[in-house]
Amino acid sequence: MVAITPSIVVVFAIILLALVFFATEPVPVDITALGVMVTLMLVQPASEWLVSANLLAEPIMLFDPYPRQALSGFASTATLTVLAMFILSEGVQRTGVVQLLGAKISSFTGNSESRQLGATIGVVAPISGFINNTAAVAILLPMVSDLAERGGTSPSKLLLPLSYASMFGGTLTLIGTSTNILASDLSGRLINRPFTMFEFTELGLIVSVVGTVYLLTVGRWLTPERIKPRRDLTEEFEMSDYLTEVTVRSDSPLIGQRVQRALVETEFDVDLIQLIRDGQVFLEPLGPKEIQAGDVFALRTDRDTLVELLDVEGLDIVPNVTVDEAELEAGEAGQNLVEIVVAPGSSLIGESLASASFRQRYNATVLALRRGEELIRRRMDNISLRVGDTLLIQGATDSIERLDNNRDFIVAQEIERHDYREEKIPVALGIVLLVVALAALNIVPIVVSALAGALAMVVTKCLRPPELYDAVQWDVIFLLAGVIPLGIAMENSAAAALLAEFVVMTGDFLSLVGVLAVFYLVTALLTNVISNNASVVLMIPVAVDTAETLGANTFAFILAVTFAASTAFMTPVGYQTNLFVYGPGGYRFTDYLRVGAPLQLLFAAVTTVGIAALWGVTPPA
Repeated sequence: MVAITPSIVVVFAIILLALVFFATEPVPVDITALGVMVTLMLVQPASEWLVSANLLAEPIMLFDPYPRQALSGFASTATLTVLAMFILSEGVQRTGVVQLLGAKISSFTGNSESRQLGATIGVVAPISGFINNTAAVAILLPMVSDLAERGGTSPSKLLLPLSYASMFGGTLTLIGTSTNILASDLSGRLINRPFTMFEFTELGLIVSVVGTVYLLTVGRWLTPERIKPRRDLTEEFEMSDYLTEVTVRSDSPLIGQRVQRALVETEFDVDLIQLIRDGQVFLEPLGPKEIQAGDVFALRTDRDTLVELLDVEGLDIVPNVTVDEAELEAGEAGQNLVEIVVAPGSSLIGESLASASFRQRYNATVLALRRGEELIRRRMDNISLRVGDTLLIQGATDSIERLDNNRDFIVAQEIERHDYREEKIPVALGIVLLVVALAALNIVPIVVSALAGALAMVVTKCLRPPELYDAVQWDVIFLLAGVIPLGIAMENSAAAALLAEFVVMTGDFLSLVGVLAVFYLVTALLTNVISNNASVVLMIPVAVDTAETLGANTFAFILAVTFAASTAFMTPVGYQTNLFVYGPGGYRFTDYLRVGAPLQLLFAAVTTVGIAALWGVTPPA
């Protein structure tokens, strides 16, 4: 029986506080992880002061050596491998090979929803096995949205399967997700058995086939059509009551004033979208232009504000004009109207359109904001932005192209780009295949082959040196570095062993396969409310201690936790890819439970039985 010590109490207190922060996200999860790491490091010096004041019998030692173990997350092979994989994924993305593949697919899917759904799953799942699945969804989201538009299908029917398929596709190889890489590092440290490149590919294939069949049948029936098939973005965002054109009367007090002062810096809830003068359409920046009689402005505002604006500013409504996508795309030859999704790690998270000076910074106007199924088309300036928020943007073609290149956003439509390095496709793919081969054949460890591959992407000019830093999702890197010490503290303090004792009690009335299923379900539920990487760090030490106490196969228990942490289907916050599609799909929070809960239970059964059959639940002879 593990005795409850001050060390265990402190570690559990930090874990509970971390869980609350991970679940509620008052600050980003990577900041929470760093806070956990710093708090753990402060425990020892604080306890030494308490000992000197005769308030504590002995100091609390969570790390040995201190503070090197607490900082080991930054030097972890898992952290460095994930960093390198982001760079490799970016090198492949810059060639445009995935976009070319998407164009080929759209040529035969037509208007068949079944073929579109099959193509979406069939493309993202295998790709997610070899490039980071978060990157795979970010790349493919515009392709799938356009696939739905061209085929007259609701994007809601395709985007949730896109996210789910990327998750189970990530279970095909070691490098499919950061979760796999972290779990491999923990497995190597705890039982001296890291994962090989294709360690669980057989089970990953089984899971992927089961997941694909589910999404094509039961999942397709359960997935709602939240957004109607559309040909016009203004219809999709229900903008008909919020878009209008007005003309400046000859007696208007606005004549001679600059647009910025007269119509932008006002108390009215109004946005100027474009100016039409003498048949010519002007887009942002409109602020410096001087207003003339006869100018026609396209506006975003509500009916009540429009009535007040007409009366005060000397404007008239232009009759018999519908401000739709065609009208808003008339300014330039390229695209002027698109949806953009706020990406994880975006500098705009927690900011509002006003505080971020969005209009001035990007030379674009936000016409509407969609958060899940909620549509906001007025008083948007002071709403704090979140990951997954979808903005309807109107701007000049070069502004849209800059947004497409900005890592703060994912543009949800295909943008015609000329900066893909298509001549580097064989080189980039060759580098990734070589990285996989070197690790799979155990010639060098995965961290070495991945870092060498990242360097090769620069040497071969698949990537330019400055692009290396943009390629890395630094929030994920800091999250990993911050949560790894928590797992070490759990082991060193015996907190993991104490938790294992409670789980072992289930062995009195459950078989080893039943206890394995319990670990899968607990990890899956945990992953749906906190970070998948945090779930792995918390659950793998407990799984190892439980398996050792029960005389079970520790590797089998580690695999159950790994697979469960990689498949968070039941909430939009459980996995980054779920947030990617939340706004563009117009989903409700409950849609994830409706479609994802049956899939989660199905995977619990399939994964548990698969692990028992392939690796056994008792230690190998």
